[in-house]
Amino acid sequence: MLSSSSAPSVTVVGAGAMGCLFAARLAEQRANVTMVDVDRERLSIIGREGITLVDDHGSRTVAVSAALAADVAGPVDLLILFTKGIHSAAAIRSVAHLAATRPVALTLQNGIGNAELLAEGFGPEQVVMGTAHVPADLTGPSSVVTHGFGLLDVGGFTPAAQGFAPAVAALLHDAGFKTKVAGDIKAAVWEKVAFNAALNATGMICQVANAGVDNEPGRRLAAKVVDETANVAAAAGIHIDREQIIATIDAALREHAHHKASMLQDREHGRMTEIETINGAIAREGARLGVPTPVCDTLTDLVRIIEQAET
Repeated sequence: MLSSSSAPSVTVVGAGAMGCLFAARLAEQRANVTMVDVDRERLSIIGREGITLVDDHGSRTVAVSAALAADVAGPVDLLILFTKGIHSAAAIRSVAHLAATRPVALTLQNGIGNAELLAEGFGPEQVVMGTAHVPADLTGPSSVVTHGFGLLDVGGFTPAAQGFAPAVAALLHDAGFKTKVAGDIKAAVWEKVAFNAALNATGMICQVANAGVDNEPGRRLAAKVVDETANVAAAAGIHIDREQIIATIDAALREHAHHKASMLQDREHGRMTEIETINGAIAREGARLGVPTPVCDTLTDLVRIIEQAET
């Protein structure tokens, strides 16, 4: 059980940029952190050398435990899922044995559907979901760089799970992230999906950092994606704040001009992207609800073509 009076046991599943960032920040606050991944070589480096974190406070190396999923025995107070959405189901299966101790299971991943998968494995009353507006880039197998804002929203997947949200928010706040408990976390998740859908696919297709999207056609595409997402969310009974999403896009383009979207980083490293849980998910939900999403449809298909050609 999460408690401010004791050091929590935290398992972070997924040693990407975000997983490494959160693992290092939480370990700095004396949490007992174990990093889980499928890459044995990277786990060996992280376990031996720690995670080097570079942020607005400087550079330092933080000791973090690292293990394959099967080697983590528990008990675990908090499990954080930070894999790509396309790997969520497999990752959750790999740590299913930890559900016996009833940890709080948190997803701050991009896209739609991750909380539902966690609920199947750990119980809906144990799942906290949220959003992370945090730029992070791996600069090596065990090093991560982040600068600027780090804004998080968290909330319970169900009303019963909402009771865990304040303790999760407090833990993340102490780790250096500006975190708030959202009254309507589903709206916050859809707003983050709109933000990612507006920038990720275009950056990946055009192979440009944020600065390359900061122009009239780039912003026009972004606005159309936001409008489509808002229409689909509304049809699902979820109201999202269009103007706030546009403002967040403006801030990202202004403050993180050189940041490469995660889909572009995936393309550069020959990995599959999260297109199916972002633009693709918006398009599928739009089709289900009878809401046209022509821009999301097109961006999704273009990414699919690139992936099939390059992977």
